[in-house]
Amino acid sequence: MEGYTLVPLNSMEDFKRDISYHVRRGDDGQIVLTARLMDHFHDVRMELLVDYASLKITAARVDFVRHPSEDCPTVARQMERLVGFTIGKGLNRLLQETFGGGEGCGNLRVMLQGLLPLAMNVKAAAGYSDEQEMLDSIRERLTGSCAGYKKRTE
Repeated sequence: MEGYTLVPLNSMEDFKRDISYHVRRGDDGQIVLTARLMDHFHDVRMELLVDYASLKITAARVDFVRHPSEDCPTVARQMERLVGFTIGKGLNRLLQETFGGGEGCGNLRVMLQGLLPLAMNVKAAAGYSDEQEMLDSIRERLTGSCAGYKKRTE
């Protein structure tokens, strides 16, 4: 193209990151939460098991398949601090304390902030086959938790 100079871009000037979440009920009744973060430098996979009745995390692990620093996988041991925590109030504080700062990992924190609240949706949606009824139940149970579920004044 006339008048344009093509400048080669480095890997951060043309960057794409994908984060995916998968939630399902396990055969043992627990909620199985999985997440994957992929970009040019990372392939990070995590799995958490959550007790359906209490929403207490019973197991948590992460696997750094690809990472930019040899130190990245050392943060995997921090996942153990999540075991025993009940998903709900205080979640953001726990994630910041566990995965913030120089010993933490912002990528894991972001993954968990998107993944863990989905366990509450699974519980709120239980027993519904009609999608609208399920959404109504989720709205009722999660009212006040975000802008999507505002408290209605009548």
